[in-house]
Amino acid sequence: MGPDPAPGPTGRRFAGVATMIGSGLSNQTGAAIGSHAFPVLGPVGVVAIRQYVAAIVLLAVGRPRPRSFTWWQWRPVVGLAVVFGTMNLSLYSAIDRIGLGLAVTLEFLGPLCVALAASRRRVDACCALVAAGAVVALMRPRPSADYLGMGLGLLAAACWAAYILLNRTVGRRVPGAQGSAAAAVLSALMFLPVGVAVAIRQPPTVSAVAYAVTAGVLSSAVPYLADLFTLRRVPAQAFGLFMSVNPVLAALVGWVGLGQDLGWPEGVSIGAIVAANALSILTRRG
Repeated sequence: MGPDPAPGPTGRRFAGVATMIGSGLSNQTGAAIGSHAFPVLGPVGVVAIRQYVAAIVLLAVGRPRPRSFTWWQWRPVVGLAVVFGTMNLSLYSAIDRIGLGLAVTLEFLGPLCVALAASRRRVDACCALVAAGAVVALMRPRPSADYLGMGLGLLAAACWAAYILLNRTVGRRVPGAQGSAAAAVLSALMFLPVGVAVAIRQPPTVSAVAYAVTAGVLSSAVPYLADLFTLRRVPAQAFGLFMSVNPVLAALVGWVGLGQDLGWPEGVSIGAIVAANALSILTRRG
């Protein structure tokens, strides 16, 4: 018998969609598992370990040659490193205060705003209004509202937007994945004193470190490698559309894995933000 035929376009696309689903679940599951280490390490300690894991993975994949970088290349790389660490720290701090589903939904506003800001279509303006209304509903005044946690979620959103823009700049100025790898290593070095301080203040348990390392693998290593695989098999439009499902996956993982229930106003608001992004993507041409 001859060799098996190469998979056709449908098979490649199915593999890409399956990978996207696995990547999304991996990312949100990693965040949920990492939250189990919060009582011992705190969000700062968990993020520090996650940065170390991300640096190891991206260093192996990108293989940067920093001595060849010019200052023109280093500037966005340093900015990306700062934004990368701040984004993860603000997100995990938000998860600690307001739960996984709501924190990830607020963070998702970052890429949504980047996409909508670049457009001049009326439908995108309507989508922006829907998303803004959903944010107002999420942050409505009530006795149990944690405005610091919500503010941290919005900070994570701003960092994600900056992360996207800086990544584009780094991609244009630095070949391959070298820029992203160098930024990840810099970010890990920035968190090195933080990790040492956390370890001295409260010696970590084996289980807490294991939770944090698992979060780093599931939320950094797996999604990054999965995105490299997916973008070769799935159109960019489909990839962007699936990204909008992440808040739903986060709410689901938070409910099943952490017992974090969302009220119907929060559920409706999350659905509105997802729908706004999906409508914006589905109505684009080309």
